[in-house]
Amino acid sequence: MEKLRPKAPLLCQLILGLSLMALFIPAIYLVISSFWTSPADSTFTLKWYFEVFSDQSLQEALGRSLGLASISSLATVILSTGAAVALHSGQFRFTPLLNSLALASLVLPELVFALSLLAWFFVIQWELSLWTVFLSHITFGLPFAMMVIRTRLNTLDPLVVEAAQDLGARDLQIFWKVTLPQILPALVSAYLLVFLLSFDDFLITFFTNGVGSDTLPILLYTSLKMGISPKLNALSGLMLLVTTLLVFVLARSSVIREMISSQSEK
Repeated sequence: MEKLRPKAPLLCQLILGLSLMALFIPAIYLVISSFWTSPADSTFTLKWYFEVFSDQSLQEALGRSLGLASISSLATVILSTGAAVALHSGQFRFTPLLNSLALASLVLPELVFALSLLAWFFVIQWELSLWTVFLSHITFGLPFAMMVIRTRLNTLDPLVVEAAQDLGARDLQIFWKVTLPQILPALVSAYLLVFLLSFDDFLITFFTNGVGSDTLPILLYTSLKMGISPKLNALSGLMLLVTTLLVFVLARSSVIREMISSQSEK
């Protein structure tokens, strides 16, 4: 039975409403203005969306962003799955320290993270390119994916693993046939979350990006230096649509709900 919660005070509801307005009114205005003929003419038109899809540089940047987000998210999920399973076993001497470091990286300012990666690439004398962005996105997404996967691992029944061990299954067989099928929804959720972080990332990409490999957020930023236009509003609206769809899928995920409930119980 659900716990009965007291009704929120009117002041708190007012603050919530004002916060939502501050968050969404600029985005709504941006989307609406992308359908205007010009900033001074509010006649409805789809011209700017057609221009976005016909712009070769935007198509290349979009393809680069989608490819980078797709591949880096897959690599991140694979690495974070192995790390989460290893930490969940609790067989490492420094497991509490590693858990603390993983949590600390979640709250580390993104600017500090980006500067650290840039300094490291400078130390090892690695020329900045799309590969450095790829490695940076993997590093940045690892703690987020681990958080989702470990939350799911914490909900698994250990008796199932013990039963598999009693039947003579080896560790690798237990992982492939017992653990992996049960955490598959978490892997999908982690992939979508990391994909969203990678696709929309600007700061880390800006610091670790090389010449001639601009992603869509970087191209949008450089275009804004020339001034705001309905075409850029249309591009931003499309990015907002992709982000909203992914957030909706994540919000519908049972793993995310379990993660929130487990954190609230603590």
